[in-house]
Amino acid sequence: MDDGDGDSRRPVDGDADGTTPGRTSGSAAPGWWRGRGLSRDLPLLVGVCLLALLVVNAFVARPFAVPSGSMENTLKPGDRLVADRLAYAFGDTVQRGDVVVFDGTGSFLPYAAEPSGPRHWLSEVGLAPAGDTVFVKRVIGVGGDRVTCCDSSGRITVNGMPLDETAYLFPGDAPSAVRFDVVVRKGELWVMGDHRSQSRDSREHLGEPGGGTVPEDKVIGRADWVVFPVGRWGSLERPAAFASIEGTGGHGNAR
Repeated sequence: MDDGDGDSRRPVDGDADGTTPGRTSGSAAPGWWRGRGLSRDLPLLVGVCLLALLVVNAFVARPFAVPSGSMENTLKPGDRLVADRLAYAFGDTVQRGDVVVFDGTGSFLPYAAEPSGPRHWLSEVGLAPAGDTVFVKRVIGVGGDRVTCCDSSGRITVNGMPLDETAYLFPGDAPSAVRFDVVVRKGELWVMGDHRSQSRDSREHLGEPGGGTVPEDKVIGRADWVVFPVGRWGSLERPAAFASIEGTGGHGNAR
């Protein structure tokens, strides 16, 4: 019934679509979404996600695949690990016992040219395999340390202190079949695989330029997590054995 105010169906003080200010229709979408279809927005959402992934891989955490058994049983062939790229970014230094991912160009690969080109940049952001220049090993000695093999019990010593490696050394392996006595230079690292009999590590490069050590600035990140396969999910902790050699020297005392 018309009550004398004209057409009762006419919106009062409202928008042209019949809604009243301050009220939202139950089916109304946010303003920025109105008139946009899924097919139009999907590329944008994919692009944003891809950009976020690139930033994370390049500056925060980068995934790597373990190619060999040199770090068994800590890491197995086919494991996917995540390296924390910020672990040493704010003044923290590499610690003995850390598992690190590093670029071996100039140390383990003394005559290799520095990687460049599109494939290198795709690798840097995790969109291509890391390639043959990237290694993962455990840090045994840092700058200033004297690392030797072996004492009368067959153990590696760091600054004269024997290192108990039973927590991570591959079962049945000796600490080293190669005898050595090195003083790690400032800014360098002495690294070894946990599966010593299958690891080509600092010992393999004793006679090469650099004497087998790896520059700290070649470290890409600290391996902190195993994320695949699911049954091997877990974090990589620094073994307690390295606490026994804290305070014995290192971090810049050698030249």
